This record gives sequence, structure tokens and C-alpha cells, in this order.
Amino acid sequence: MKKTLLGVGVITCFTFGFFTNYSSAESNLSSDLSSKCTSYGEIKNNQNPSFQQINCLLTNAAINADIPPEVVKSVAYQESGWDQFKVNGIGDNGIGIMQITNHPEFDQQKLKDDISYNIESGVQILNQMYDRTDLPKIKDADRHVIENWYFPVMAYNGTKPENSPIYQDTGNKNEKAYQEKVFRWIENDSFQYNETTHLGQFSFTINDFNYDKNSNKNIEFLKKEYIVPDQHSSVYFFKTGDKVVATQDINLRSKPSTSKNQDGTTNIIDKITKNTTLIINGEITFDQSKDSKNQFVWIPVKTADQKLEGYVSSSYITKNKDSLEKPMIIGAIDKTIKVGEAFDPFNGVTANDNIDGDLTSKILVTGTVDKNRPNSYSLVYSVANSSGLTTTVTRNIKVIDDIKPIIFGVKNKSININSAFDPKKGVTAIDNVDGDLTKNINISSQVNTKVKRTYQVKYTVTDSSGNTTLAYCNIKVVDNIPPKIFGATTQTIKLNQAFNNKKGVTAYDNVDGNLTSFIKVSGNVNTKKRGTYSLTYIVTDKSGNQAIVKRIIIVK
Repeated sequence: MKKTLLGVGVITCFTFGFFTNYSSAESNLSSDLSSKCTSYGEIKNNQNPSFQQINCLLTNAAINADIPPEVVKSVAYQESGWDQFKVNGIGDNGIGIMQITNHPEFDQQKLKDDISYNIESGVQILNQMYDRTDLPKIKDADRHVIENWYFPVMAYNGTKPENSPIYQDTGNKNEKAYQEKVFRWIENDSFQYNETTHLGQFSFTINDFNYDKNSNKNIEFLKKEYIVPDQHSSVYFFKTGDKVVATQDINLRSKPSTSKNQDGTTNIIDKITKNTTLIINGEITFDQSKDSKNQFVWIPVKTADQKLEGYVSSSYITKNKDSLEKPMIIGAIDKTIKVGEAFDPFNGVTANDNIDGDLTSKILVTGTVDKNRPNSYSLVYSVANSSGLTTTVTRNIKVIDDIKPIIFGVKNKSININSAFDPKKGVTAIDNVDGDLTKNINISSQVNTKVKRTYQVKYTVTDSSGNTTLAYCNIKVVDNIPPKIFGATTQTIKLNQAFNNKKGVTAYDNVDGNLTSFIKVSGNVNTKKRGTYSLTYIVTDKSGNQAIVKRIIIVK
């Protein structure tokens, strides 16, 4: 049953946020959800919908909230056995299929009468539990990982001692905890007691939690992050084109149902053996039989060779680990630094994953570098993606005591012809002993900004110890500025009115000057026929810079 098991301060915080999100969407809560399951018929007052219609409602509500439907379905089953109307007022007076208790912000009568509204409300509460910062999470796991909802599911019922993951006095697993019951329903109904698919297990110790088993106070969570192997991403968020693998021998069916065809023949197309790679070929489909008691859905797939396609149960597929790529760590290359030189192990190092994208903030580094002590140091960079794949890179940093001054800001650049160029701008020099040597930089430069070509600039700086640093850069004087076309604006003319497409249109270039005579026009305007016409004006300067302008002419 749903209970109010938060401390007073926590209740105040979460209630405020919940009201803020809830009020703007209340009027559309149930209607939007019900409309997605109309194929099963109209929902009747005070009567439970069919099993598959409830399956549809729970699934869509979960997907809309970005929660694994496996979690929402099992919470609802633990709360009410998917019964909206026969359980009201039982036990702690929980209401409806989601057994909502002590939430006056919801319409209490509507919670009783409207199953869609009840489901949406329960999903919102579950979402609030996920957002709680006092609850632990799985390291590097996202919302689509089923195991990452272990503690939010606990909080849905209450973070009281009775729901402690382990018994404090023995350290044994608490099989009677609410969340353990829900997760067993996930394995039972979403995985169909699949012998090869079990939810990942947390490694709990008695030091992870602080509570008095004889008190009604909430559990204090002392450990906020866990590493859980064998995580399971919800199949409902797999996309068309994703590769999955069969977790056991399964049937490939011609329709989304276990029932036979109308002529009595089987709908089994072929047998798919364990570990066969399949490609998702469309969106999830609910069982065609309204009387089906299966919570799983059907996934349209095709074999990798594309010779077979059909439907498989969502209970027996998972991500194809072999098709997933490890994240990449970029920039963690070996480096030699001078004594006293600043060194940031994260500077210039990034991480990227083909699915998760930028993982730079997830990079972990072990090892240290003492910049004031010459030696060779090793740093180990590691990063993991949401699929649990980890990349590790070892980087060697060498600190040497043979330090020349460092010149900064010397780099190749292109400048426009006739523009100002100061070779000193942005260039500095620093020495580990002498400090700022910018004023001591000697520059050899013959850059002529009026002539297009590439010039080499030489920078030299010497410290008081005689260590000399040279730096070179190439300055390319170019004409990168395209000419400009003037007057090619939208114009409306009358039917049969004379029209000259170049009249009033000019072109000018910063180097070549007037280029009006070089303008080319494509497109036609039929002044004898009403309509909207498009003209394209193009002009190119001697450096190949091109200007293009689209012009609209309206004949009325």
C-alpha cells in the first residue's frame, strides 16, 4: 500500500515541486492516456478494463514519464493486482490501481473513478521518488536502467525500517521488503521467469543504512552510490534499428500473440536460438488477444541476414553486448612538462560514446603528478557508459628540469587583405624562473597586409640562463570576404508591367570594387502571368568568393 513515510521537511519540499508540475497538466491527465488505448474499447465507469487495456495504460503512462514500464506495471501489480475498483479503502485506505494514499493535491474522487487518472498520478509520485536526492543511485546508470529504480520503488511505499534491503542485525537480505516484492514481479511477469535473465543485484552491507528497527523513523542512507553488474535497460526504449540478442531459445511469430491462427494453425514462423542477434523492426505491440494475461509486449524484429521477420516476446531479448561500443577517451596522450609547469590532468582530455554522447564529466583519474619533482608519473583514465562498458587509458607524464621559456599565442592564422596586423597581439612568454618575458620577445616579421601571400613570422625569447625558445607561425594574407549584392529585394509588379531583373541591382567587393557588370541572374519572371517567381543573383570576385542572393518577384 502507498504510505506517507517521509519526514516533515522532505514532505514540504516534495509537495511544493509536485504541485508546481501537477497543476498545469491536471486537465489532460487521464484523457491523453486513455486515447492511446482506444482500440480496446471505451473504459466503463466502475468497471475494470480488460487486462491488455490496463497493460496499454500502464505502459504508455510509464513511457510518457520516461520510466521503465516494467517498473510501473510491477508496482501496480504489487499494490492492487491491477484492480482499480475492488481495492479502494482496504488497509491504509489506498485508492485505486496505484493505491494512492495521503496525496490531497489530487482529485480524490477522480482517483477512485478514473483509472487513467489514478495511473498517471501514481506515475507522477514515482517520478518524484526518483528525483529525491537523499536516495542512492547506481553509478553511471540512467532512468532506463530497471535496477536504478530500486530505491525510488522503495520510497513509493516508504523508506521505513520494514523496507530495509537487509536486516540490520544479520546482514541478510530482506525478502519481505516492498521493493524486493516489486522486483520479483518484474522477473516473474516482464521476464517470464526467464532462467537466463535476472535483475542485477546490489551488494549491501549493514554500514550502508542507519535506522532503528523498533522505530517508525525513516532510514538514513549512508551510501549514495552503488556499482551493480549485469544491469538491464528497459526494452521499451529500444529503437528501430537497434540490435538485440535472444536470451534463450524463442519462437518467432507471424502476429503479436501466442494464440493460434483462425484456421487453427500455429503462428510460429521459426525457432530463434539463444544468443541470436536480431534487429528491431518497428514499434512495440500489445497482445492481439484482449483476454491475454501477459504483461510483456511484442517486438517486431528481423534476423541479421533479413531472411526472417516477425514478432518476439519482450521477455526474451536484451541489448546485444557484442554490438555495443566502448566509449572513447581522447587527448590522454603522453606528455613531458617542465619543473613548476602547471598541469591539469583533465585539460584537453574528453570522452565520447556512440550512444551516450559526451561523457567527459564522467572521466575518473587515478594517480598524481608532482610538478616540482622530476620523475615519470602514470595516470590512469577510465570512463564507463550506460551499458556498463568501461574504457581505461594509461598516460605517462614526465617532469624534466631543463626548462626553456614558453611562448604562448603563436599560431598560424589567415588575415584579410588590407586589415591591421600586430604580430605581438596575443603572444606572451613565460619562464619558470624569470616570470613574464613578453617584453623580451624578438619578432622577425615581413608581413605586408596589402599583398596576398603567406609570410613566416619568427619569435625568439631568451631567459637569464641562456635558454632560448624559437617559435614560428605562418600568416596568410587572403581575401575571404565575399562581395555584396545590393538592391535584389522582394518586388511586386503589375501584370504586363515591364521588368528588368538587373535594374537597381549592384555588386561591390572590398578588393575588386564595383562588380555590378559581373552579376549573373538565373530564373525567369513571366510578367504576363500572375504568380510568385524566384530569381537567383550570383557574383564572384577574383579570389573566388561568391555572393548569392535569392529574390522574390510577385506579379499581380
